[in-house]
Amino acid sequence: MTLILNRRGFLAGGSAMLALHPFSVRAQGGQAHLRIMETTDIHVHVYPYDYYADKEIDTVGLARTASLIEDIRAEATNSVLLDNGDFLQGNPMGDYIAYERGMPEGAMHPVIEAMNTLGFDASTLGNHEFNYGLEFLMNSVSGAAFPIVSANVVTKMGATPAEDETLVPPYVILDREVTDGAGKTHAIRIGVIGFVPPQIMNWDRKHLEGKVEARDIVRAAQAHVPRIREEGADIVIALSHSGIGAVEHEEGMENAAIPLAGVEGIDVILTGHSHLVFPGPDYEGREGVDVAAGTINGKPGVMAGFWGSHMGLIDLMLERDGDSWRVGEAQVEARPIYERGEDRAITALVESEEAVLESVAQEHQETLDYVRRAVGKTDAPLHSYFALVADDPSVQIVSNAQTWYIEQMLAGTEHEGLPILSAAAPFKAGGRGGPEYYTDVRPATWRSRT
Repeated sequence: MTLILNRRGFLAGGSAMLALHPFSVRAQGGQAHLRIMETTDIHVHVYPYDYYADKEIDTVGLARTASLIEDIRAEATNSVLLDNGDFLQGNPMGDYIAYERGMPEGAMHPVIEAMNTLGFDASTLGNHEFNYGLEFLMNSVSGAAFPIVSANVVTKMGATPAEDETLVPPYVILDREVTDGAGKTHAIRIGVIGFVPPQIMNWDRKHLEGKVEARDIVRAAQAHVPRIREEGADIVIALSHSGIGAVEHEEGMENAAIPLAGVEGIDVILTGHSHLVFPGPDYEGREGVDVAAGTINGKPGVMAGFWGSHMGLIDLMLERDGDSWRVGEAQVEARPIYERGEDRAITALVESEEAVLESVAQEHQETLDYVRRAVGKTDAPLHSYFALVADDPSVQIVSNAQTWYIEQMLAGTEHEGLPILSAAAPFKAGGRGGPEYYTDVRPATWRSRT
């Protein structure tokens, strides 16, 4: 593609003018602007659709995030697109694939199909990738047209993390080309390493016990990052499906982004897992991070919300250093797909990318058929608007269902007739899911899984 620039650094032609990033405008010979784009915690939200409420919404969807990508790529001379995990589970489309359609060997998972359509360069595994078991996971990711890495999920422990046999490759080195400010093309080697909270061994014990083990995130990084550098990586990007937590490292910590960023040899850290946004007010005043500079433990870092709500952007001004590259300057941004006004009204900032919608259109319709199936009738309203502060019928019905299910399991066994205690949590009660994230089933109507 030929880019025609005017004197102010704007892309000319078409119906709009796109501003080149200042790094692309300022780059000289031996300097190159590299833009790193992140998605994270997509949780199968490809369509901008709330399957529970059975309606379109403007706050979610990889198809919406995707519409940012073309312009974002056009703003930069060079770019890579990375995903930070938690893509296989999280909405009724994910459940439909796991529990109804299945993932036999050779089948394509819709979220992988959508990611292939967008041309991702690499991804890592999130903790929810393990929710449906290892066979489901491995059959799903086998369809990816991009490498998927994770350094701390181990099938056979070695004497050190560097000697482990891992479930998927611990890292990948992407051989790419970048164009510098003088228009000259150079080779660059980008190391990408991934991590997941070791707590997967507790959260999905039934699927993982006896099959894999999980290393501490920082220990795994300390073992593998020097190897990535020895193999010739110019820069190293950590895909950390781990939140921004304590500053000091503790063995086995879940949210290890700050000490991980301190590992020598890591240049950039992409975070996730917490469903928050960095840089932004979510982390204002937090020790170990600089919201204004967009740094985590002094390294450029980003967390791109959840369900496709944001595109994470890290812009690097790379400088030629002999036969390799080093990071000179960095800028960080989490770009949203919508904005919420003072009156709480939602304004969409982008439209859906049709190619992404088309890639999973069949599975979207099958999911609609799945969730529209009648499962019961109620004469009383079932909603979770006050579930955090009072007894709630939408939570009670889940507790009752759990009790019924266990009773069936115990029937005919030595445990039949024992008292059963059932606890249920108000999962859909606003919070990080937003003001629309509630159960609301109206009386005397047939509704499906809410």
